[in-house]
Amino acid sequence: MKKILLSFLSVLLSVSFMSAKQPEAPLHVMTFNIRMDTKQDGANQWSNRKDLAADLVKFHEVDIFGAQEVLNHQLNDLLARLPEYSYVGVGREDGKTKGEYAPILYKKDRFSLEDSGNFWLAEDMNVVGKKGWDAACERVATWGVFKDKLSGKKFFFLNTHLDHMGKVARHEGASLVLEEAHKLAKGLPVIVTGDFNAAPDDDPIKVLTDTNDPRHVTHSREIASLKYGPEWTFHDYGRIPNEKREWIDYIFVKGDIKVLRNGVLTDTLNHLYPSDHCPVMATLIIQ
Repeated sequence: MKKILLSFLSVLLSVSFMSAKQPEAPLHVMTFNIRMDTKQDGANQWSNRKDLAADLVKFHEVDIFGAQEVLNHQLNDLLARLPEYSYVGVGREDGKTKGEYAPILYKKDRFSLEDSGNFWLAEDMNVVGKKGWDAACERVATWGVFKDKLSGKKFFFLNTHLDHMGKVARHEGASLVLEEAHKLAKGLPVIVTGDFNAAPDDDPIKVLTDTNDPRHVTHSREIASLKYGPEWTFHDYGRIPNEKREWIDYIFVKGDIKVLRNGVLTDTLNHLYPSDHCPVMATLIIQ
C-alpha cells in the first residue's frame, strides 16, 4: 500500500511539474541607430561616442537590440565592448562586410539562435546590394528566430532601416517588411525594430500598422503600460529644436506579446550624445 501511495504521489508531482507554466521572463528590447562613422561629425565622430554607446546598452541591461547605420568596424567596436553579445547581419553593399549593417545583437547566454537570414528592400529582395525602386541607398533587413532560454518561448525578430529619400522605396520597403515578417515568423510572436525614416502619421507607418490588414504590427509605444521620455527620437546631436523633432525609430510587435514599458532614452555625457538618434527601449513579455 505504501509503495502504491508513493507511486501515485510521484506521478502527481510529475504531472504538476509538466503542466506548470514557464516563468515570465521580461525582454529588454532596443532599437538604436548608432549613426555611421564619418569625419563630417567632428566632435561627434564615432571614436568619441563608441564607449558611451556601449555603456548605454550595458547600463540599461538590454537583452536584444536592432541597430542601424553600423559599419563593420563599428560592429567590431561594439562586440569588443559587449563580449556577452553575439549578432546576425551583413553589410548591405556586398552581403558580407561592405556598407552599413542592420544587425541584431543578442545576449548569448539568454537566447539561442534557431534560424536567421537577410533580404534587401528591393524589387528582387534576393539580389545582394540592390537599390530598390527610387531609393538613394541600398537597404537590407536582418531577421532571426530566437529561443529564450529562461522562458522556453520562441519569437521572430526583424531589424531594418528604410530609405531616407525615396518615397516609393519607403512605401514598398514597409510592405515588404510586413509580408516577410508574416511569412518567416510562421505564427511566432513578432518584434520589428528599425529606423523607418517616417513619423507615425506618414505612409510607411500606416502601411505597417493598418488594422485592416491581418498582417499588421503595432507600435509598442501605443500599448505600453508605462511610457517614458519625449515623443521624438531624432535630434541631430541636439541641433533640431524640440518642437521640430520627429519620432522615426520604432519597436513594433505582433502576437502574444505584452508591452510593459516603452521609453525614449535621452542619455548624454558632458554634452556628448551616443548618437544623433535616441535609442528606444521596450520591456516585453512573450506570453
